[in-house]
Amino acid sequence: MKHPTISLPRLIGHRGLSSQAPENSLSAVRAAHQAGIDWVELDIQLLGDGTPVIWHDLDVSRCSDGRGSLRRYDWSQACTLDTGSWFGDHFSGERMASLEAMLALVVKLDMGINLELKVNKGRDPIALVKSVLPRLMQVLSPQRLIVSSFNQVALAHARQYADASQLALGALFGSVPGDWHYQCQAMDAFSVHVHWPRLKRPQAQAIAQAGYPLICYTVNDPSAFAPRWGWGVTSVISDDPTRFKIPIT
Repeated sequence: MKHPTISLPRLIGHRGLSSQAPENSLSAVRAAHQAGIDWVELDIQLLGDGTPVIWHDLDVSRCSDGRGSLRRYDWSQACTLDTGSWFGDHFSGERMASLEAMLALVVKLDMGINLELKVNKGRDPIALVKSVLPRLMQVLSPQRLIVSSFNQVALAHARQYADASQLALGALFGSVPGDWHYQCQAMDAFSVHVHWPRLKRPQAQAIAQAGYPLICYTVNDPSAFAPRWGWGVTSVISDDPTRFKIPIT
Protein backbone atom coordinates (compact mmCIF):
# COMPACT_ATOMS: atom_id res chain seq x y z
CA MET A 1 0.00 0.00 0.00
CA LYS A 2 1.20 3.49 -0.81
CA HIS A 3 2.49 5.58 2.09
CA PRO A 4 1.96 9.32 2.61
CA THR A 5 4.26 11.48 0.53
CA ILE A 6 6.63 12.67 3.25
CA SER A 7 9.57 14.89 2.35
CA LEU A 8 11.95 14.24 5.22
CA PRO A 9 14.64 16.82 5.97
CA ARG A 10 18.22 15.72 6.50
CA LEU A 11 18.14 17.04 10.08
CA ILE A 12 15.48 16.61 12.77
CA GLY A 13 15.54 18.21 16.22
CA HIS A 14 15.68 15.70 19.09
CA ARG A 15 12.90 16.54 21.56
CA GLY A 16 12.82 19.93 19.88
CA LEU A 17 16.08 21.87 19.88
CA SER A 18 17.04 20.25 23.18
CA SER A 19 20.55 21.67 23.22
CA GLN A 20 19.07 25.15 23.52
CA ALA A 21 15.85 24.68 25.52
CA PRO A 22 14.24 22.14 27.86
CA GLU A 23 13.57 18.89 26.02
CA ASN A 24 10.04 18.13 24.81
CA SER A 25 8.90 21.67 25.66
CA LEU A 26 7.04 24.27 23.68
CA SER A 27 10.16 26.44 24.01
CA ALA A 28 12.32 23.71 22.45
CA VAL A 29 10.02 23.48 19.44
CA ARG A 30 9.96 27.26 19.03
CA ALA A 31 13.77 27.26 19.23
CA ALA A 32 13.94 24.59 16.53
CA HIS A 33 11.72 26.62 14.25
CA GLN A 34 13.77 29.76 14.83
CA ALA A 35 16.90 27.79 13.89
CA GLY A 36 15.35 26.75 10.58
CA ILE A 37 14.51 23.20 11.62
CA ASP A 38 11.08 22.18 10.40
CA TRP A 39 10.82 18.64 11.81
CA VAL A 40 11.17 17.62 15.46
CA GLU A 41 11.15 14.32 17.33
CA LEU A 42 8.99 14.32 20.47
CA ASP A 43 7.81 11.78 23.07
CA ILE A 44 4.21 11.19 24.16
CA GLN A 45 2.86 9.54 27.32
CA LEU A 46 -0.28 9.61 29.47
CA LEU A 47 -0.66 11.13 32.89
CA GLY A 48 -2.52 9.17 35.55
CA ASP A 49 -5.82 10.75 34.50
CA GLY A 50 -5.24 9.84 30.84
CA THR A 51 -4.11 13.27 29.64
CA PRO A 52 -1.56 12.94 26.80
CA VAL A 53 1.60 14.94 27.49
CA ILE A 54 4.92 15.48 25.75
CA TRP A 55 7.34 13.73 28.11
CA HIS A 56 10.11 11.15 27.93
CA ASP A 57 10.89 9.74 31.37
CA LEU A 58 8.98 7.33 33.57
CA ASP A 59 9.07 9.95 36.33
CA VAL A 60 9.24 13.74 36.58
CA SER A 61 12.37 14.22 38.70
CA ARG A 62 15.00 14.78 35.98
CA CYS A 63 13.17 17.49 34.06
CA SER A 64 11.05 19.26 36.68
CA ASP A 65 10.99 20.39 40.28
CA GLY A 66 8.66 17.51 41.17
CA ARG A 67 9.14 13.93 42.26
CA GLY A 68 7.47 10.62 41.55
CA SER A 69 6.22 8.70 38.56
CA LEU A 70 4.34 10.44 35.76
CA ARG A 71 1.32 8.23 36.34
CA ARG A 72 0.87 9.71 39.83
CA TYR A 73 0.01 13.12 38.35
CA ASP A 74 -3.25 14.37 36.91
CA TRP A 75 -3.30 17.38 34.59
CA SER A 76 -4.02 19.94 37.30
CA GLN A 77 -1.07 18.65 39.34
CA ALA A 78 1.23 18.48 36.31
CA CYS A 79 0.47 22.13 35.55
CA THR A 80 2.09 23.13 38.85
CA LEU A 81 5.46 21.65 37.89
CA ASP A 82 8.28 23.91 36.77
CA THR A 83 9.73 22.00 33.83
CA GLY A 84 12.24 24.64 32.74
CA SER A 85 14.42 25.75 35.66
CA TRP A 86 16.46 22.54 35.59
CA PHE A 87 17.72 23.61 32.16
CA GLY A 88 18.34 27.28 32.94
CA ASP A 89 16.95 30.27 34.77
CA HIS A 90 15.71 31.74 31.51
CA PHE A 91 13.17 28.91 31.29
CA SER A 92 11.87 29.21 34.83
CA GLY A 93 8.12 28.67 34.85
CA GLU A 94 8.02 26.49 31.73
CA ARG A 95 5.14 24.03 32.03
CA MET A 96 4.68 20.49 30.79
CA ALA A 97 3.25 20.53 27.27
CA SER A 98 -0.07 18.84 26.64
CA LEU A 99 -0.56 17.13 23.30
CA GLU A 100 -3.17 19.73 22.37
CA ALA A 101 -0.83 22.66 23.07
CA MET A 102 2.01 21.05 21.16
CA LEU A 103 -0.15 20.24 18.16
CA ALA A 104 -1.46 23.81 18.08
CA LEU A 105 2.10 25.14 18.06
CA VAL A 106 3.31 22.71 15.40
CA VAL A 107 0.40 23.61 13.13
CA LYS A 108 0.98 27.33 13.67
CA LEU A 109 4.66 26.92 12.75
CA ASP A 110 3.92 24.51 9.88
CA MET A 111 6.31 21.87 11.24
CA GLY A 112 6.43 18.08 11.05
CA ILE A 113 6.66 15.63 13.94
CA ASN A 114 8.22 12.25 14.51
CA LEU A 115 6.15 11.36 17.60
CA GLU A 116 7.44 8.47 19.67
CA LEU A 117 4.84 6.46 21.57
CA LYS A 118 6.83 6.15 24.79
CA VAL A 119 5.67 3.00 26.60
CA ASN A 120 7.59 2.96 29.86
CA LYS A 121 7.49 0.08 32.33
CA GLY A 122 4.01 -0.67 33.60
CA ARG A 123 2.21 1.57 31.09
CA ASP A 124 -0.53 0.45 28.70
CA PRO A 125 0.43 0.78 25.02
CA ILE A 126 -3.12 0.33 23.75
CA ALA A 127 -4.52 3.04 26.02
CA LEU A 128 -1.80 5.37 24.75
CA VAL A 129 -2.64 4.71 21.11
CA LYS A 130 -6.39 5.08 21.69
CA SER A 131 -5.89 8.43 23.38
CA VAL A 132 -3.29 9.88 21.02
CA LEU A 133 -3.98 8.66 17.48
CA PRO A 134 -7.42 10.24 16.95
CA ARG A 135 -6.16 13.65 18.10
CA LEU A 136 -3.06 13.45 15.95
CA MET A 137 -4.86 12.51 12.79
CA GLN A 138 -7.55 15.14 13.21
CA VAL A 139 -4.96 17.91 13.38
CA LEU A 140 -1.89 16.91 11.35
CA SER A 141 -1.75 15.98 7.70
CA PRO A 142 -0.23 12.56 6.94
CA GLN A 143 2.63 14.33 5.17
CA ARG A 144 3.71 15.98 8.45
CA LEU A 145 3.63 12.99 10.81
CA ILE A 146 5.57 9.83 11.60
CA VAL A 147 4.57 7.77 14.64
CA SER A 148 7.34 5.54 15.99
CA SER A 149 7.86 3.27 18.99
CA PHE A 150 10.03 0.54 20.42
CA ASN A 151 6.81 -1.15 21.53
CA GLN A 152 5.45 -3.61 19.00
CA VAL A 153 2.00 -3.72 20.59
CA ALA A 154 1.68 0.05 20.28
CA LEU A 155 2.72 -0.01 16.63
CA ALA A 156 0.43 -2.93 15.79
CA HIS A 157 -2.54 -1.17 17.38
CA ALA A 158 -1.66 2.07 15.62
CA ARG A 159 -1.71 0.23 12.31
CA GLN A 160 -5.11 -1.25 13.13
CA TYR A 161 -6.34 2.27 13.71
CA ALA A 162 -5.10 3.64 10.38
CA ASP A 163 -3.74 2.03 7.23
CA ALA A 164 -0.41 2.86 5.61
CA SER A 165 -1.90 5.44 3.25
CA GLN A 166 -3.14 7.49 6.23
CA LEU A 167 -0.41 7.00 8.82
CA ALA A 168 3.37 6.60 8.49
CA LEU A 169 4.82 4.28 11.14
CA GLY A 170 8.49 4.18 12.12
CA ALA A 171 10.07 0.94 13.33
CA LEU A 172 12.31 2.06 16.20
CA PHE A 173 15.31 -0.10 17.13
CA GLY A 174 18.40 0.12 19.29
CA SER A 175 20.39 -2.42 17.28
CA VAL A 176 18.91 -3.64 14.00
CA PRO A 177 17.45 -7.11 14.70
CA GLY A 178 17.85 -10.00 12.32
CA ASP A 179 14.14 -9.98 11.55
CA TRP A 180 13.91 -6.23 10.98
CA HIS A 181 12.41 -6.67 7.51
CA TYR A 182 9.73 -9.04 8.77
CA GLN A 183 8.81 -6.60 11.53
CA CYS A 184 8.60 -3.72 9.07
CA GLN A 185 6.44 -5.70 6.67
CA ALA A 186 4.14 -6.86 9.47
CA MET A 187 3.30 -3.27 10.46
CA ASP A 188 3.63 -1.86 6.93
CA ALA A 189 6.28 0.53 8.23
CA PHE A 190 7.25 3.69 6.42
CA SER A 191 10.70 4.19 7.98
CA VAL A 192 13.37 2.53 10.11
CA HIS A 193 14.92 4.39 13.08
CA VAL A 194 18.22 3.13 14.54
CA HIS A 195 20.66 4.13 17.30
CA TRP A 196 23.51 5.27 15.09
CA PRO A 197 26.57 3.80 16.91
CA ARG A 198 25.07 0.32 16.59
CA LEU A 199 24.30 0.57 12.89
CA LYS A 200 26.41 -1.56 10.54
CA ARG A 201 27.00 -0.64 6.93
CA PRO A 202 25.43 -3.81 5.44
CA GLN A 203 22.31 -3.24 7.56
CA ALA A 204 22.03 0.37 6.44
CA GLN A 205 22.43 -0.59 2.82
CA ALA A 206 19.84 -3.36 3.11
CA ILE A 207 17.33 -0.99 4.70
CA ALA A 208 17.90 1.63 2.01
CA GLN A 209 17.71 -0.94 -0.77
CA ALA A 210 14.39 -2.21 0.62
CA GLY A 211 13.02 1.30 0.15
CA TYR A 212 12.72 2.43 3.76
CA PRO A 213 13.90 5.90 4.79
CA LEU A 214 16.65 5.33 7.36
CA ILE A 215 16.67 7.72 10.32
CA CYS A 216 19.54 7.65 12.82
CA TYR A 217 19.37 8.90 16.41
CA THR A 218 20.78 10.68 18.46
CA VAL A 219 23.62 12.12 16.40
CA ASN A 220 25.60 14.88 18.10
CA ASP A 221 29.05 14.38 16.55
CA PRO A 222 28.85 15.38 12.87
CA SER A 223 32.46 14.34 12.14
CA ALA A 224 32.08 10.86 13.60
CA PHE A 225 28.83 10.34 11.77
CA ALA A 226 29.95 11.75 8.42
CA PRO A 227 30.91 8.44 6.69
CA ARG A 228 27.46 7.02 7.38
CA TRP A 229 25.73 9.46 5.06
CA GLY A 230 27.16 7.36 2.26
CA TRP A 231 25.47 4.25 3.65
CA GLY A 232 22.04 5.44 2.56
CA VAL A 233 20.96 7.36 5.67
CA THR A 234 18.01 9.66 4.97
CA SER A 235 17.90 11.79 8.14
CA VAL A 236 19.48 12.20 11.54
CA ILE A 237 17.87 13.20 14.81
CA SER A 238 20.15 15.50 16.79
CA ASP A 239 20.07 17.57 19.97
CA ASP A 240 21.63 20.36 17.90
CA PRO A 241 21.14 20.01 14.14
CA THR A 242 22.75 23.43 13.63
CA ARG A 243 26.17 21.81 14.22
CA PHE A 244 25.92 19.99 10.90
CA LYS A 245 27.40 21.70 7.86
CA ILE A 246 24.77 20.36 5.48
CA PRO A 247 21.42 21.83 4.47
CA ILE A 248 18.77 21.31 7.16
CA THR A 249 16.11 20.48 4.55
